[in-house]
Amino acid sequence: MRVFNLIKDHWKITHDPLILKFGQYDQIQVDLDAEKILGAEKEDEKIAVEIKSFLSDSAISDFHGALGQFLNYHFVLEQKEPERILFLAVPSYAYESFFQRDLPQAIISRYNLKLVVYDPIEGLFVNG
Repeated sequence: MRVFNLIKDHWKITHDPLILKFGQYDQIQVDLDAEKILGAEKEDEKIAVEIKSFLSDSAISDFHGALGQFLNYHFVLEQKEPERILFLAVPSYAYESFFQRDLPQAIISRYNLKLVVYDPIEGLFVNG
């Protein structure tokens, strides 16, 4: 796995959080429950990263919430900023345990989720 660090890899943070309007009345701020989304641009590549902590007692509940958010954000990005690629960032402890199980693996494959694994202590992002 390669280290992926937005600042050290010269990504420019353009939105923190990334706010998108959808339709006449709806606005999505991709920053819920103290989780952050970072909009970043690097040359012609644009990404958005939804960062989740997986701190509750139930990893499956955290995953349900993260997946729901991810799918909503992915849909809005497809409509509003189709050039931007959405990543779901998960902590290394969740990736090494929960994300190795059959259900998360199948869902990641089915919905083509792009994961970024980060070390919550060192703050480094690792491409998962």
